[in-house]
Amino acid sequence: MTKGKINVTTENIFPIIKKFLYSDHEIFLRELISNAVDATQKLKTLASVGDFKGELGDLTIRVDVNKKKKTITVTDAGIGMTAEEVEKYINQIAFSSAEDFMEKYKNESNAIIGHFGLGFYSSFMISDKVEINTLSWQEEAKGVAWSCDGSPEFTLDETDNKERGTSITLHIDSDSKEFLEEAKISELLDKFCKFLPVEIAFGKVKEWKDGKEVKTDKDNIINETKPLWTLPPSEVKDEDYNEFYRKLYPVGDDPLFNIHLNVDYPFTLTGILYFPRIKNNIEIQKNKIQLYSNQVFVTDSVEDIVPEFLTLLHGVLDSPDIPLNVSRSYLQSDSNVKKISSHITKKVADRLEEIFKNDREQFEKKWDDLKLFIVYGMMSDEKFHDRAEKFALLKNIDGKYFTLKEYEELIKENQTDKNKTLVYLYATDRAEQFSYIEAAKAKGYDVLLMDGQLDTHFVNHLEPKLKESRFARVDSDIVEKLIDKDEARESKLTSEQQADLTPVFQSQLPGMEMSYFVSYESLSEADQPVMITQSEFMRRMKDMQEMSGQASMYGNMPDSYNLVVNANHPLVSKISEQTEKKLGKKLEDLRG
Repeated sequence: MTKGKINVTTENIFPIIKKFLYSDHEIFLRELISNAVDATQKLKTLASVGDFKGELGDLTIRVDVNKKKKTITVTDAGIGMTAEEVEKYINQIAFSSAEDFMEKYKNESNAIIGHFGLGFYSSFMISDKVEINTLSWQEEAKGVAWSCDGSPEFTLDETDNKERGTSITLHIDSDSKEFLEEAKISELLDKFCKFLPVEIAFGKVKEWKDGKEVKTDKDNIINETKPLWTLPPSEVKDEDYNEFYRKLYPVGDDPLFNIHLNVDYPFTLTGILYFPRIKNNIEIQKNKIQLYSNQVFVTDSVEDIVPEFLTLLHGVLDSPDIPLNVSRSYLQSDSNVKKISSHITKKVADRLEEIFKNDREQFEKKWDDLKLFIVYGMMSDEKFHDRAEKFALLKNIDGKYFTLKEYEELIKENQTDKNKTLVYLYATDRAEQFSYIEAAKAKGYDVLLMDGQLDTHFVNHLEPKLKESRFARVDSDIVEKLIDKDEARESKLTSEQQADLTPVFQSQLPGMEMSYFVSYESLSEADQPVMITQSEFMRRMKDMQEMSGQASMYGNMPDSYNLVVNANHPLVSKISEQTEKKLGKKLEDLRG
């Protein structure tokens, strides 16, 4: 027996591993099985180049839980290790054997996962003792048994083991008993390992017989070794994409369409991204993209790898060029991550533009489901905005669709005001703003329907980008002032009559949290006698405050409205006459 101390540069590294290196203790299973996959892939590589001439045999990786003994064992039939390799790769913490192997076989070993470094030592997060039994693939190699109880001391023994490969047994500590439950391990295997490239067996297949569930002799293989994203796009049919989507997201509608990514230069990236049907509630849709590294699950929080708006997409990304187990600040500054992010944004824009150009009718039918994603992208990513200007659509109140350029052409003659500003009229609620919409249409104006979750923000985003243009909601002013053409009309009420009428109208208005300003406009007799409007500025400020969920430093903004009186309407003239009579009678009574 050999005894020794693990070669570490940090004294007492195990508490650091337990508490800080991996924030999620569940990760231990991913790390151990990833190492087992590495060992298996290395053996295949050695066989393919002729260095290993023996029988590969059954390469299934096996996971076993023994609740009585309080152990979890992961076994592979890969390359195994000699005593020297155990000394090099296990006793010298943070030296990754995958990196060493990659250097020697870099032209053949493209399926080596690597990147995990301290992966093996994650097992000490849940264990008070770890044992390794291993036999190298090399001829005349001797079996090796290694054991460590979580202190820097270890033992190393020679064994008569005849089975090639490595078996790692974890003795689970008292704080981690949940990992001895089969259901918990099944959950973790499904989360981390369901697409790994080597078959993984956990227990036996169960079936119903004579009214009860019994185990068969057949291995329960928990993973799909060749997931759809690893296949060439030319070999995949539409129904295959939809079936794979349903595997990833069993609950929900089918996606609108997808993008199959397959890049090998200047970085490696594969994956399938799906466009889901998004009609509202952005936050619910986020974090549905699963990130893998050579088919090893890493995370479903990809906001540091792709632009925020792309987190609304669903699907899978797989890249060995994205560093794992590192800080967010590192990810945000990593050059490969930036390149991958830019590439995905470009491919998404390419796909949308392709569909728009090739089948605009279908694109318009899907617009209501795509709108939130595209609008969010335009607002949050300048490069995407520049691309999306070609296919982003505006929908008018009649259900017709226009690109930004098409709509500008449609309204520029009739909806330009006296200051040569192009006015985009819009409504946010067809029913509530019906009379205002009809008044605008009676003038020959076109009205956009902007009733989406982000449309208030989108209006603010678009306005400065459109030359000499502004947006105005149809109920923000009387129609004559929405697009002021400087068409003067004489008022039938004098300024004195207007002053006398103001308190009459104010007396009929509700107080409470609302304030009203009474004004008079010289409209036609056919127009409505009275209209209530809210200025575009005031309404936008209120909308922005409500969407942010926060009050300003002065508290909530009060509701302020304009009561616009049509000075030329017969009903208003009649009220004015009655008011004059009442005032006259009051004066007579005072004189008497």
